[in-house]
Amino acid sequence: MIEVKQLHFKYPTMKNYVLNNINIRIELGQIVAIMGSNGSGKTTLIKHFNGLLKPNEGFVKVFGKDTRDDSVAAFSRRVGLVFQNPDHQIFSDTVWNEVAFALKNFGFEEEVIKKRVKWALEFFNLIQYKDTSPLLLSGGEKKRLCLASILAWDPDYIVLDEPTVGQDFLQKEKLREVIKMLATRNKTVIIVSHDVEFIWRLQPRLILLSNGEVAMDDTCANVFQNNVLLDKCGIVKPQFVELFDQLTPLLTHPPLDVLEARSIFLKLMKKGE
Repeated sequence: MIEVKQLHFKYPTMKNYVLNNINIRIELGQIVAIMGSNGSGKTTLIKHFNGLLKPNEGFVKVFGKDTRDDSVAAFSRRVGLVFQNPDHQIFSDTVWNEVAFALKNFGFEEEVIKKRVKWALEFFNLIQYKDTSPLLLSGGEKKRLCLASILAWDPDYIVLDEPTVGQDFLQKEKLREVIKMLATRNKTVIIVSHDVEFIWRLQPRLILLSNGEVAMDDTCANVFQNNVLLDKCGIVKPQFVELFDQLTPLLTHPPLDVLEARSIFLKLMKKGE
């Protein structure tokens, strides 16, 4: 479990706090999205989950251990973080070695490393680049490589900062399936994203940040119905929620996707005949 209690944080060069009195608990097996406008503190918050940043006040505990009491490397075994910019995370000479690096550092046996690297690269359609420099990959491929590197060592928490940037529809769908699969294996996936359509289809627990504070922590459906908070946080509603707003009271709930919308409209048309 990740427990955040009365967290306050500011960078040394700044006068004002970036995070103010954050209180959240994130259990295993959850899918959690963190949304908010630029500068609301999203990335700063998730960097506390593996000890990259330390609180000025309050605490962050990972499985009961305060992040100030151990190294980033120690917490990274349990909490894997994929940065928004993959170039900040990639440094090995080949794609294969990029995925293998952390496994070696964590002390996995050589045969296990080979199996895990092969699985991760095949799963994310990167095996053909195994001997290629990661710097030659596209932006989307680099994103997938970073995620492959994290999943290879199988942490309990997978934290993704803007994972859909640079991904096409099929890759987004695959990512959604991966996230759902991880949750069934009692892993927790935490996503920072501006991609409201992706988040709506995922239907996670949604934490809304505003000016470094938790403005709302609720189901995805409830958050996207709170017009006042969405406007305050600069969040645009997903298309299907907008559609629901226009057709209320004809619809009982916003459709998740095109297929569900089609099914609902066919039923409405039959009723109107």
